[in-house]
This record gives sequence, structure tokens and C-alpha cells, in this order.
Amino acid sequence: MFRDRFWWSLILSIPVVIFSPMVAHLLGYHLPAFPGSTWIPPVLGTIIFVYGGTPFLKGGWTELKSRQPGMMLLIAMAITVAFVASWVTTLGLGGFDMDFWWELALLVTIMLLGHWLEMRALGAASSALDALAALLPDEAEKVIDGTTRTVAISELVVDDVVLVRAGARVPADGTILDGAAEFDEAMITGESRPVFRDTGDKVVAGTVATDNSVRIRVEATGGDTTLAGIQRMVADAQESSSRAQALADRAAALLFWFALISALITAVVWTIIGSPDDAVVRTVTVLVIACPHALGLAIPLVIAISSERAAKSGVLIKDRMALERMRTIDVVLFDKTGTLTEGAHAVTGVAAAVGVTEGELLALAAAAEADSEHPVARAIVAAAATHPEASRRQIRATGFSAASGRGVRATVDGAEIRVGGPNMLREFNLTAPAELTDTTSAWTGRGAGVLHIVRDGQIIGAVAVEDKIRPESRAAVQALQDRGVKVAMITGDAQQVAQAVGQDLGIDEVFAEVLPQDKDTKVTQLQERGLSVAMVGDGVNDAPALARAEVGIAIGAGTDVAMESAGVVLASDDPRAVLSMIELSRASYRKMIQNLIWASGYNILAVPLAAGVLASIGFVLSPAVGAILMSASTIVVALNAQLLRRIDLDPAHLAPTSPKEEHTTPTPASTAVH
Repeated sequence: MFRDRFWWSLILSIPVVIFSPMVAHLLGYHLPAFPGSTWIPPVLGTIIFVYGGTPFLKGGWTELKSRQPGMMLLIAMAITVAFVASWVTTLGLGGFDMDFWWELALLVTIMLLGHWLEMRALGAASSALDALAALLPDEAEKVIDGTTRTVAISELVVDDVVLVRAGARVPADGTILDGAAEFDEAMITGESRPVFRDTGDKVVAGTVATDNSVRIRVEATGGDTTLAGIQRMVADAQESSSRAQALADRAAALLFWFALISALITAVVWTIIGSPDDAVVRTVTVLVIACPHALGLAIPLVIAISSERAAKSGVLIKDRMALERMRTIDVVLFDKTGTLTEGAHAVTGVAAAVGVTEGELLALAAAAEADSEHPVARAIVAAAATHPEASRRQIRATGFSAASGRGVRATVDGAEIRVGGPNMLREFNLTAPAELTDTTSAWTGRGAGVLHIVRDGQIIGAVAVEDKIRPESRAAVQALQDRGVKVAMITGDAQQVAQAVGQDLGIDEVFAEVLPQDKDTKVTQLQERGLSVAMVGDGVNDAPALARAEVGIAIGAGTDVAMESAGVVLASDDPRAVLSMIELSRASYRKMIQNLIWASGYNILAVPLAAGVLASIGFVLSPAVGAILMSASTIVVALNAQLLRRIDLDPAHLAPTSPKEEHTTPTPASTAVH
């Protein structure tokens, strides 16, 4: 609505300005003259007032009825006074020279532009998500009785089975029933590296199976998919109100009363001193220039540019209040697993008994674990695949079996191989050789999970399995602390594990052994200490804390529940993106305040001059000069807002990682050995 009204008003404003006597006098050109030319400004100006000004007139009437004057009432008052005064001049009533048609046209047009920009700010993000949704395939290969049939994705229902071929996009959210493949999930997570998904793993509509074909059971279609959920978040953001915008409304309310009182004083004073004509002209001038163009553009321009910069930095702002509050954050509370760490296990240490090499140990353990779906088993298999000696040993296991909480057993090269943790050792009364205990004790001391490998009843070695700190986490923590923001970490892990991670990263405060239902309580405790909290998490158990914090920030690769509870969603899982939010919040708020001060300051100076406070020394601000100054104020505000584009929000620049951190650092695993 605002876009269409803006463009039509802009087109109609051009002839209004060109044929305005006041503009012609100011610029020193002769008005084009032909029959009816003098009626161009009043006729087109009236159309602009009615067509373009209707949203402001309706909004102003609503504010008047609710007795809450704001931006709309200020605009409505200015354009109404300009409209009436201009018609009085056009009709030659009273001999007044108050030709404000051009100013009326420009005022309506610029205010429409401001409101369009504000609506478009988050609309741009919505358009981007629409384009993202358009990446979904139009058709899917539905599996029916062992054969495939091509159907429209709108025909898919929950529990349907679809075939996704290598290079094709997943048509709906679901779970892999058969097969495994690497999936390009960049359109959801922002990560360029393909992610391996195996049978039983969930996949998201729009992602691409890069190397293999898989069969997927559909679990969500249409409005229930992840993409649809993100689009709903953007819709919520469009409806959210900003405290900064309320600040602009308060400024407009003050200007309304300032202008109204100034106009009344002007009318009374000029009438008392015996100049009723001047009383009318001065009063009208005060009311017209009381609504500066700059005030209408001050906030929308900043919002538009901030939203654009955030989107380019991989930040989806659900609630504009979150962007503003981010500048006041005292502490950032990170969930550990999946946020500061990768949430994936890795073998970080190998200790072999006498007579056994590391390669042989890993090869035997990997063979025994090959058929297990446990994350720890996958870590061991992955470690063996990258080990020079273990990867050369092409050995296979038979007779695989798993015992929950104790480990696995299998027959490898005729020997019984068991891989497990402390429960397995206790069950079989096994004691680790002395040459292993020093190493395994050190692993246990830092909170790592320790798995022992047993061959025919004898312990032949052990491996350490740990979660991995993201290479960017240490840089994020340091950069936040450098900006005066404390960093805390919350986790359900044991105190020993949590402290090890906290010390490694230099975190200020660690909350360990926290039950999922108690995470929001920890946020409340921080708030009761007078701290403003930003919570960063990715799991379902983080959702209450995300909602409780002043700013909830969800990792884009996290769960739908977490994203629905947060005010901001990071497209990638890089914790340094929090710095982008802080920098943008501080910069945009500064620009909002600067623009409001400039726009309001113009009025504070211009209104008294227009009222004639310096008339005694021969200086009176003419309507034409007042209008020019108003336009100049608008240009200054627009240029000031554009400076936001110069801000560098690249997380890699805000918190660069050191070369040694390019290699992932191991940290204690949060999952007990299987």
C-alpha cells in the first residue's frame, strides 16, 4: 500500500513542484504558461492529499480519538493545514500568499517513502525466505508398492515414502528410512560443508542429497516444515514494535504539542499587536513546518538498513526489540553442547598396551563398532579411517551385538573384541594395565570419556572420546569480554567436564549439572543480580531460557522449538555472530538517536523563527525558507543513516581466530561411553 501510494504521489508531485510559483521564485525560472496551467498544483495537490495522505489522516484520527498524539497526528495536522491554506491562496480568499501545494506534495511523498521503507525492511527478509521456499522441488518421487510415481509435493502427506536421488532436493521434512548420503544444508545452516545423514537421521525440505539416493519417510509438509516455520518467524517480526519507534512516536507527540502551543501563542500575539494577517500566515507556517520530513525518515531508514545488514550477515531478526536490546546486554549465556562445541564426538587420544600398535588398536575397535549407530562408535570408525595404519587394515567383524550402557562385542579375525567403558570393566572384573592407567587417568581428569578395547578377555588399549570446541568459540569469548560483556556457560554436563571447558575458553561463570527445566531459572538468577542477559542455544531444552532472557538467540541449525522461542536466529552455528548483533545494535541505536535529535532540533529552532520571535529585528522565517530547511534536514538524516552501511559485521573480522585454532580443539565429552 505505501509503495504504490509513494510512486503515484512522486509522479504527481513533479508537475506540482515545477508549476509552483514559490519554487519558481526560489530557483529563478519562469513558470510555463498555457491555459489551465495555474490549476495544475491545486488539482494534483488535492489528489495527492486525498490519495497519498489517507493513511496519515486515518492514523491521525485514530491517535486523536485515543488521545495519544504521535507521528500520524503530526503528519495529518501538517498536511491538512497546508491543504486548507493552499486552497485559500488559490481561491484568492483574504489576499493571503500561502501557496504550500509543493510542500504538501513533498511532505506526503516523503512520509510515504519513510513508511514504505519501514515496512520493506523486514519485507526484504520475507522475500528472501520466499525465494528460499521456491528452491523446493515442484514434484517428488513417491514410493508405492516398491515402485516410484511422480507426484506434486502438495499431494504428499505424513508417512508417505519418497525417493530422493543423488543431486535432488528433499521435498519435505522427514527421516531417512533407507540409505545414507551427504546433504548440502547450506540453505538452512549457512554451512558450506555437506553433512552426513544416515538411516534414522532427520532431513529438512530443500536440502540436497549430494552423492547417494535415499528413501525418506515424510514427517512434515506444507506449513509444518522448517522453511514454513522460518517464514512465520519473519511474519512475527513484521508485527513486532520497537522501543526506538516508540521513541520516535514520543518525539512526534512532543513536537505536536510544541507546534500546537506555539501556533496558539503565535496567533494570539500577532493578533494582539494588530496584525491579523500576519497572525494567520505565521500560525499556518508554524503548523506546516512543525512536521519535519526528517522525523518521518529518521527511524525507518535506520531500520531498513539495519535489517538489510543483518540479513547479509546471516542474522534473521524475529523481533526488532531484540536488535535494540542487544546493545544493553551485560552477559551472554551460551549453552555448551552444539553451541560452543560442535556437539559431535571425536577420538582425541589413543593408548595401546605393550605389543599392540595404535593402528592395530583402532582397526580392531573400528571393526567391532562398524555396525553400531552410536555417536561414539561413529567417532571411532572415523578415527580409524583417517589413521595411516588402521585405514590400511581391511578387517571385518561378525557376530556383532551391543549391550546398552556397557559397550559392544564382535568377532574380529577369530578373536572376541569388546569395546566399552567402566561398566564393561566392572562386569567382567577387568583391570587396565599399568602402562595405560597414567594416560587414561589424565583423560578422565579433564572429563573425557574413556573406552577400553578388550581382546579375548585382555585389555589391549584405550581411546579418549571427547566433544570438540568450535574453532571460533575462543575468539568469540575473548571479543565479547574485550567489549565489556561477560560470558557465562550453562550445561547439563558434570561439573568436572563443564569446568574444563570453561577454563579452556576463559569463560567468566559456569553453570553445570543444570537440568533442562532449570535452565530458565539460571537466567532469572542472573537477571536478579541486575544483569541483562542474552541466551544462545540450539536445543529444545534451551527454549524456556531463550524466552526468559532479554534477548534469545537461536542457532539456525538447532530445533524448531528453540528458534520459535528466540528473538534472533543465526543462520550459521558460528558463536561469533553474536558480536555482529552487538555491533549492529549499538550502531543502529546511535543513528536512531542522532536522527531524532537532528529532526527534533530543527523544529525547536525553526518553529520559533517561523512564529516571528525575531520580527522585532526584521528577521522572519518565510514559509519558503522554512520548507527548504526542512528538506535539507531530511537529506542530512538520510545521509547519516547510510553510514550504517560502512559497518563491518563479518564475524571473522570482529573476532579473528588464531592459526592454531583453525584445528579443532578437543574438550570433554558430555555423553557417557556406550
